[in-house]
Amino acid sequence: MCNSCIDKGRRRFINGSVTGLAAGVLALSGWESRARAASVPPTTLTAEESLAKLKEGNAHYLAAPELCEAKLLKRREEVAQGQAPWATILTCADSRVPPELLFGGLNLGELFVCRNAGNTADVATLGTIEYGAEHLGSPLVVVMGHSRCGAVEAACEVAKNGITLPGFIGPMVDALLPAAKAELGKEGDFVANVVRENARLTAVKIASESEIVKHFIDEKKVKVVYAVYNLDTGAVDFIG
Repeated sequence: MCNSCIDKGRRRFINGSVTGLAAGVLALSGWESRARAASVPPTTLTAEESLAKLKEGNAHYLAAPELCEAKLLKRREEVAQGQAPWATILTCADSRVPPELLFGGLNLGELFVCRNAGNTADVATLGTIEYGAEHLGSPLVVVMGHSRCGAVEAACEVAKNGITLPGFIGPMVDALLPAAKAELGKEGDFVANVVRENARLTAVKIASESEIVKHFIDEKKVKVVYAVYNLDTGAVDFIG
């Protein structure tokens, strides 16, 4: 059973009981955040509560992964005029890694999702994450790699054998090379090691290179973590 059915009595979960990120307090160096799509207030969940909800959702996915009707029409009407996602997920474009499903069958308006091959943080992705944190009040950023990632496998081949990749695939994979070179020759499965290290390095990049995200981290209003999704078991391992 999906979270929409299990948690429909908790649609607004602990609404009003947690101060979290209140509307109007998200400011950066005196610059107050603009109105969030028809003045929709941000989530009341903290980063820790958002992380716990993701873990709970993945546990539901592992226990009972069947899909069910999630009252999409009613939810679509509820979020049409604004969004207040409670977590931002950066993950791979791989068709087997849909965040809304593997975190328990989440509904419209719950996750702010960025996806590209290899879950890297380019300019567009960093800007998207900043928008989620500053304008939408998303308190948690999760960088999630996955097992047997094709982009990571390509980066491993470049690092190990010096192959040249065609078109824009080559420059795209270049972003994964720091992780591949760091894990080259180490014990364990090369690809699995690079998947984990790439997720870690991407999380570090987001937390250190984005002044907006760094500001909210310093204010303890945003948390950045990384994880790996196992294609075989369906489990998400939150590493750091």
